[in-house]
Amino acid sequence: MDENKVKRGGISVETAHIFPIIKKWLYSEKDIFLREIVSNATDAVTKLCRLSSLGQYDSGDEKYSVKVILDKEAKTLTVSDNGIGMTEEELEKYICSIALSGALDFIQKYDENNQNNGIIGHFGLGFYSSFMVSDTVELITRSFADDKALRWVCNGAGEYEIDAAERGEHGTDVIMHISDEESAYLDENKIKDILEKYCSFMSVDIYFETEGDESDEASQDASTPINETSPLWLKNASDCTEEEYAEFYKKVFHDYREPLFHIHINADYPLNFKGVLYFPARINEYESYEGQVKLFYNQVFVADDIKEVIPDFLLMLKGVLDCPELPLNVSRSYLQDNAYIKKVSSHIVKKVADKICSLCNVDREKYEKIWKELKIFFEYASLRDKKFYDRVKSAYLLELTDGTYMTVDEYLKCCEETHKGKVYYTNDKALQAQYISMFESEGAKIAVLEHQLDVQFISMCEMNDSEIKYARIDSDVVDMLKSDEDSESNEGLVALFKDSVGNDKLEVKFEALKDESVPALITLSEESRRMEEMMKMYASMGMNMGADFPVEYTLVLNSNSHLIAKLDSVNQTDSEKAKLMALEIYRLALMSQKRMSADELKAFLTDSFKLLGML
Repeated sequence: MDENKVKRGGISVETAHIFPIIKKWLYSEKDIFLREIVSNATDAVTKLCRLSSLGQYDSGDEKYSVKVILDKEAKTLTVSDNGIGMTEEELEKYICSIALSGALDFIQKYDENNQNNGIIGHFGLGFYSSFMVSDTVELITRSFADDKALRWVCNGAGEYEIDAAERGEHGTDVIMHISDEESAYLDENKIKDILEKYCSFMSVDIYFETEGDESDEASQDASTPINETSPLWLKNASDCTEEEYAEFYKKVFHDYREPLFHIHINADYPLNFKGVLYFPARINEYESYEGQVKLFYNQVFVADDIKEVIPDFLLMLKGVLDCPELPLNVSRSYLQDNAYIKKVSSHIVKKVADKICSLCNVDREKYEKIWKELKIFFEYASLRDKKFYDRVKSAYLLELTDGTYMTVDEYLKCCEETHKGKVYYTNDKALQAQYISMFESEGAKIAVLEHQLDVQFISMCEMNDSEIKYARIDSDVVDMLKSDEDSESNEGLVALFKDSVGNDKLEVKFEALKDESVPALITLSEESRRMEEMMKMYASMGMNMGADFPVEYTLVLNSNSHLIAKLDSVNQTDSEKAKLMALEIYRLALMSQKRMSADELKAFLTDSFKLLGML
């Protein structure tokens, strides 16, 4: 060959070689073949309706539909439509040539400027999916513009014949002769299940018939469309009732429980997608969230797995999304990661945040009722996405110990004088009852934050807003609990408690508390306690963080307590009794701060009985 001469050509594919690949590998799920053929039939009707709207065809009183007909005896599955049909030239161009799309040609010719045209098929391979389950496929078609009907028949090797046929009206019949290996597709229930999954919301009425079955039930099924042509997501939110949203949810997801709330999405240019999302209810806090967002493409079901479209912190949502501009590969089952998808995802996050804020501001009563179920999601999503947190932070509710709710802003405004920018909280109402009682007696409001995630969330809140601090009620003795009297340290009692507890490094300090009935309190700084809880969380996850974090408790003795005064007196006359009393006071204070271990509880009971014996 001459070195200076360039040879050009096109790669050729032999039909005998490509057909076995189509039969086995065209789609990841074999059931999709029926979706593709029904989609083509729907396209055929949509095209004819478009021509009618342009004045190029007089449809009169025609009622358009697609019929799926199962004939077990003949071993055939037929998809029949009364749509646009094909001429002989179109048949040879689009059916006899793999991957040439009649849909694309139609759009370029008639709907060039209308991207949301409702036409489904963008790929020419869809028709050939019929060979995945058939050894022979027969096609009978008649164009709306031609009186001549044609029959095309092709075997599994790709060898076809075209001849004249009889068909009374325009449209196309695709007759699939099911192979022996795929006889499962002659089962009536299986076909119904496939149609329900993939075709429930296609835009043309679809009917399912079974040849030879003359029962009343079959007659009723044949006269009732299996699909809903105007699904909820295509309507305006203002035109939908709460009952319709609830009914749609139960129908699509077979969930008898009412969802907490719904979000109707109708994104216009440049995103152009619609949908309805639901936040599902849970039976209890231990039930895991298992969301399911069904992805549609011009009302045709594509996939349940939409992780590329929905952020992971929203995967508990249930709903439907219809994205007619979504970039899909040939199987329509996998999404490509691109800028459009990221914009869709961001829009969904924004709509969820807007809905939460709207519920808080407009329907506060309902919002408070669902808050316990919503809270964990709210905190987790905020931790995962700073933008989401910025949008919803004003809607974060604090549940108070009296069962009421306040936003953080409402809380701080209500307690402006006493709290001075701090949110006081408890993580165990029963264990910290003594502290709660002391705070509430001074008119303080106590929030309840009892989950591990709460600590991470409030730490993030403090990082983003330095003017707000969260403090557990046992983290320090605050000014509102102190009396106006000065407290004096008693070195003799300090030494007594250190000796009784057996810890010479125990920090002991005196405070004059308003509540004289409380002799002593255990406190732990907020920073130390959060670090301790974080280390415990890592340990529970099997993560070794090295040496244990040193936790320094402070024993606060109430100088206004009569019991502390009596202890001081006893210490001067009966050191053994004073030592037991000090140990008892320490352990009682410890019990109001944390739960005792088995050994600690055993020792506490033994010494308590011993002390009672001295009385």
